[in-house]
Amino acid sequence: MFLKLFLLFTIIPVVELYILFRLASHIGFFPTLFIVIATGFAGAYLAKQQGLVVIQRLQQEMQEGRPPGNSMVDGVLVLVAGIVLLTPGILTDAFGILLLIPVTRMLIREYIKKIIKKKMQSGQINIQRF
Repeated sequence: MFLKLFLLFTIIPVVELYILFRLASHIGFFPTLFIVIATGFAGAYLAKQQGLVVIQRLQQEMQEGRPPGNSMVDGVLVLVAGIVLLTPGILTDAFGILLLIPVTRMLIREYIKKIIKKKMQSGQINIQRF
């Protein structure tokens, strides 16, 4: 796990810097800076909007007495989107925005649920009740 996290936190920033430098060499420094700032603002707006939608859905499900399964995963995905959008870069911004678009977030949510279910069936994840 440590090696995966180490690679994640070293390779992604290097790739992001490479992309930003290449983009700046093709379109210029200021247009590249504008793209990074614009995606940051767009991401912040979408994160706020989608975060509020998820919170409303959570509240509604709980008021109806239903467990908030999909809404909880959506909430985590919106939180992750907000975090990666704070990181300047083209790849992280694209990933963050994909997490904020409801259709793509649903696809990612279902993929994550499938992975969790598989790990639960194989015994890699154990859920115990108190």
